[in-house]
Amino acid sequence: MRLFALIGYPLKHSFSKKYFTEKFEREHIEGCSYELFELPDYQQLPALIKAHPDLVGLNVTIPHKQNVIPFLDELDAASAARIGAVNTIKISPEGRLKGYNTDYYGFKKSLESWLKSLHISPNALKALVLGNGGAAKAVLAALEDMGVGYQVVSRQASATTLSYEDLTEEFVQAHRLIVNTSPVGTYPQVEDCPAIPYHHLTPNHLLYDLVYNPAETRFLKKGTEQGAQTHNGLAMLHLQAEKAWEIWNE
Repeated sequence: MRLFALIGYPLKHSFSKKYFTEKFEREHIEGCSYELFELPDYQQLPALIKAHPDLVGLNVTIPHKQNVIPFLDELDAASAARIGAVNTIKISPEGRLKGYNTDYYGFKKSLESWLKSLHISPNALKALVLGNGGAAKAVLAALEDMGVGYQVVSRQASATTLSYEDLTEEFVQAHRLIVNTSPVGTYPQVEDCPAIPYHHLTPNHLLYDLVYNPAETRFLKKGTEQGAQTHNGLAMLHLQAEKAWEIWNE
């Protein structure tokens, strides 16, 4: 039996096990299973791997995308090393751990497809990226490669980051694409949403939420109420999962 799993904390919101279990059944993939391993402390990773010798692949989610890196033997140069965050780990038969980032692939492909359907050129946009964690790092790299200028927004301002209080009407108007990379609004905290000034949004705005459970977060709902176009993270989840499967089976 080849075991695959998701690590993070908490994991009650995740669709990953359902996605891979259905994939195994649909594609008649035998001898594989996918589990959820809640890991409150990232330092438990070596013990987890030792306890499951049949483990060959891991997905990594909040809050461990950056802090698992010291436990890895190698980072994929094209993705994880450049981005500085890992969401996929391949475990070799010898027990070596190599980290990859398929969030980059999933976000970029899904955003490109959405913009194409709306007949919008990426280089005509500027973006606000809400949050500065591991997922944000993948989003920033994708936006950079697509030619989309961006500004990171977080709860605390820094030399390169604005606070939510800094978002004036003029600034919001100048940044049509707003990407939520934070877990705010994820089930079961469905009434939460990033603290942006929603009343400044217009039908020209595009709101992309990496959260996919619920399908319409409060962030997206409040955008819809202002006439904005919205997109959740489900397509990104599927794309990054398929990329992870490809890596695990190379």
